Amino acid sequence: MKVLKLSLIVAAVAFLSYGTSYAFHSGGVAECVGCHNMHEPAGEYLLIGTDQSSTCLSCHENAADTGPSSYHISTAEASLGAGLAPKQRTPGGDFGWLKKSYTMTIRGTTSTEAGETHGHNIVAADKNYVEDATNTTAPGGSYPANKLACISCHDMHGKYRRLNGGAIATTGAPIIGSGSYATSLDPAAGEAVGVYRLLGGIGYTNSLIAAAGVSFAVNPPAAVAPSSYNRTESSTYTRVAYGKGMSRWCATCHPDMHTDSGGLKHSVDENLGSTIANNYNTYVKSGDATGSSASSYSSLVPFETNSTDYTALKAIVTSTPNAGPASSNQVMCLSCHRAHASGFMEMTRWNNEGEFMTYTSLWPGTDTTPSVPQFARGRLGAETLAAYNDIPASKFASYQRVYCNKCHVQD
Repeated sequence: MKVLKLSLIVAAVAFLSYGTSYAFHSGGVAECVGCHNMHEPAGEYLLIGTDQSSTCLSCHENAADTGPSSYHISTAEASLGAGLAPKQRTPGGDFGWLKKSYTMTIRGTTSTEAGETHGHNIVAADKNYVEDATNTTAPGGSYPANKLACISCHDMHGKYRRLNGGAIATTGAPIIGSGSYATSLDPAAGEAVGVYRLLGGIGYTNSLIAAAGVSFAVNPPAAVAPSSYNRTESSTYTRVAYGKGMSRWCATCHPDMHTDSGGLKHSVDENLGSTIANNYNTYVKSGDATGSSASSYSSLVPFETNSTDYTALKAIVTSTPNAGPASSNQVMCLSCHRAHASGFMEMTRWNNEGEFMTYTSLWPGTDTTPSVPQFARGRLGAETLAAYNDIPASKFASYQRVYCNKCHVQD
């Protein structure tokens, strides 16, 4: 046990020294004793947690957090009382939203918006995360809800690597560091960096995935993030440069949600085209179409550049984070959804359950005047603000219509 504690302390010191989230994983497998305890394990596989996700959250959730904090993607349950929103502001969202259920009375009918509707319901017994009780399998797929864990998506041993030249492999050239950030090193000949967020690729499997009968047929998507990705967006948007492959990767578990064409599902992996790109770039807010491509980006509607050029992706994050899309860029699953969880149903980036996002220039809440139940949906105004990663209501129209209009402009 002393060895384990020492290892975690060393990892924490490394993080504080370098200020980035890859001090522990370093783009690949971390030190074994960070996750395993050879003599006093709490769970199977000598894990320090009862299960796989509990082990991940032993680091990625911190009960002492007072606000957004680098690699944390879950707010501790003790901090999620009535009227209190999850604290993390990562692009993927905070799993804490899964524990926030809301009751409201709309047009005389009382209903509850269950927390489980807010995202991927990972099973983490030590942190009181339980399987989705409504969707017993992944929507649009067959992955069982009781097998969903962090390692369903992320390779816990970090074997997937991007080689010099861009090819993805699981062996060979050693991983020299993370490949997830705009500040990541570029691998030289004979070297490699980790793939984006340690995601699984072709052939990825483990005990849960094997039991689920799911097979990964594509490699991790190309993307890079700023090293300070977990931050309030009260002043500026957090720009992740998504390159290519996200939707195909999501389709591993949600195959029936994916379509290349047709009118039954929203298309993905298709070029935006000049009309949609122009809509996005000129749209500022409801009633205002004076925007320009140089400053039109919104983290509420990210897009893919349709490129695996990491030099170009890094330049977007560091040099042109506010730039909007070109006609050759593409819509993807994460254009509308967060990867982990969000403050809204179906893990969307904005509230689709009412026609207004803002109302009388305020984020709706049961404590705002006037309070409109179908827009507040049982939340305080501060909870709604948190669900938008602290983006101020003043960035939008006084009666801002839902953000589908960023691309489709029907308001």
